[in-house]
Amino acid sequence: MRSTFSKFPKILLILLSFFVWTSAIYSDSTFTNLTDPEQIRSFHNVTERIRCICIPSIAIKSCSFNNCTVSAKLKLFIENRIRAGESADVIVDKMIHGFGPEVESDPVIAKFIETGNQGMAQGVIMGFGPDILAKPDSSWIDFSIAVAAALGILLIYLYLKKRTVPKAAIATEIEHDSSFNKYISEIEEKQK
Repeated sequence: MRSTFSKFPKILLILLSFFVWTSAIYSDSTFTNLTDPEQIRSFHNVTERIRCICIPSIAIKSCSFNNCTVSAKLKLFIENRIRAGESADVIVDKMIHGFGPEVESDPVIAKFIETGNQGMAQGVIMGFGPDILAKPDSSWIDFSIAVAAALGILLIYLYLKKRTVPKAAIATEIEHDSSFNKYISEIEEKQK
């Protein structure tokens, strides 16, 4: 029975490694409501070239909807531009130089204006400049996440290993204590 429990941390470690590896492979994809394959390709092209507003070191494609609602709204705006027939290159160029006042009627920009996010609305209308381009390579971020995951797995493994060792030591101590107590009680019996 002991050999079954000693294999458990190894199996857990292998499964956890597999899940981390598969999530790293698919972490670059982003959700889109577009259905036409050509539009989806354009969407991915644009979102690879524009940076995340909240985490400038990654492309908006890899930006989390949960952590950066502004980038999530920009993704919806990009979808609207693609539906309007604009190409990926045109959208990226207009993100740099501005879409002009006619985009104020877009629901996303109208919501920015309505909620008081004038900076974002003006950035889209007037252009963000070349700083909106996703220049940095996210390889270092991916590497640091992988190292953190490996360190976490190692700590879990060491914790599980440490946790199983004292149980065996305690069981041995209890056995020694009971035999010692038995020996003492026998001596006391003989002395009576």
